[in-house]
Amino acid sequence: MTPLDTRIPAVLLRMDRNPFHHGTLGAVRSLGRAGVQVHLVADDHESPVRHSRHLHRMHRPPAPGAPLAEVAATLRRVTRHFTAPAVLIPLDDAGALAIGALHAELSDRYLLPRPTGDTAERVADKESLAQVCARAGVAHPTTLAPESAADAVGAVARLGIPTVAKWSRPWLLPQDAGLRSTTLIGSPHEAAALFERGAEAGSRLLLQAFVPGARDADWFVHGYAGRGGVVRGGGTGRKHRSWPRSAGLTVSGEWTHNAELWSSAQQLIAFLGYRGVFDLDFRRDTATGAFHLIDFNPRPGAQFRLFADGAGTDVVRALHLDLTHRPLPSPHPLEGRTFVVENYAPLTALRSLPRPRPWPGGSVAAPPGELAWYAGDDPAPGAAMRRLWLRHVTRRLRDGAGRLVRRALAVLSRGTGPGGHAPAVVPGQSTRERAVTDA
Repeated sequence: MTPLDTRIPAVLLRMDRNPFHHGTLGAVRSLGRAGVQVHLVADDHESPVRHSRHLHRMHRPPAPGAPLAEVAATLRRVTRHFTAPAVLIPLDDAGALAIGALHAELSDRYLLPRPTGDTAERVADKESLAQVCARAGVAHPTTLAPESAADAVGAVARLGIPTVAKWSRPWLLPQDAGLRSTTLIGSPHEAAALFERGAEAGSRLLLQAFVPGARDADWFVHGYAGRGGVVRGGGTGRKHRSWPRSAGLTVSGEWTHNAELWSSAQQLIAFLGYRGVFDLDFRRDTATGAFHLIDFNPRPGAQFRLFADGAGTDVVRALHLDLTHRPLPSPHPLEGRTFVVENYAPLTALRSLPRPRPWPGGSVAAPPGELAWYAGDDPAPGAAMRRLWLRHVTRRLRDGAGRLVRRALAVLSRGTGPGGHAPAVVPGQSTRERAVTDA
């Protein structure tokens, strides 16, 4: 493999507050193993990522919803002790859009892909992505933007059940609000209820036709469009499992070559003139065979390490090599390579522990898979993840049990007859809440 320029540090930016973002750890390990000094700007002090031996230093991120001036000031402070410009890599949509808007202001301190106007924002916004696909001739599910709760009910009637609900700008969703960027809904009532939360979500609700697909209908394409526009450092993958089911992140995936999909992705990147790392999600319609573009993420996807090839290149290393004017090695695909996120799929992870696996009917070993958290050369994040995940699951179970108990007691109190029995008092309720229950 071509060695990376270890004189040039890398700064990773993630602005969301997700302690279980395994893509962050993947980027830290990928660059750190190559000898690059890795700095992380993220709120990960409670995350397993901070335990990685490949992380040089963490830096406090901008406050949630901070103006661009604050983001720029934060990123400039990180480089105060650097002797050369650093490579800057966003790991979420909010970071990617901020870097795109600040390109001119940051270009004296950071090495960045060529600016492409507002392309990143147009593809990250789920509403404008539908318009991009229409102009580019790329299949995309029918997408409606209701103007009222009644419109949302009508849209579901038109699109059918199930319907996919999305927030057009998911990076604006507030933390701990219980809102997901994508939800599979099963009734008009659910659509109307989601519409009413639009102000809280910070962007428009979109309702999208569900593309019918058989098992393994979900695919993704990762790549890096370099200075010359050539796409390198990625491939096409099949999503075996996701979380949440049918509408979430890749829990288990496999590198599976698909020439049609790779060609479509390259044509779309060329049409947009896009530069940088990209992560595209597709779903194959079993009725027509067409691949519908579901999402376009203008940054590395969380499962990008699936496409670490036989030359040691992935999209993050490809970006660092290209921006430091190092040659990219010839692609060396590893079809059959797998990637599993073990906290969401523990049994699958146990079966996928990195070890030589013979191909069916052959003696050649299949390419080793990779787990999101466990790594033999960097075990501490995996151990920390298990502890943190256990606490997370225990808390969720306890909270869920508490809700069930309160609901049951509320039902019992409502069912009290005129015999004079006092209504049940639900533990933890205020006087106002008890009055509502008693009524």
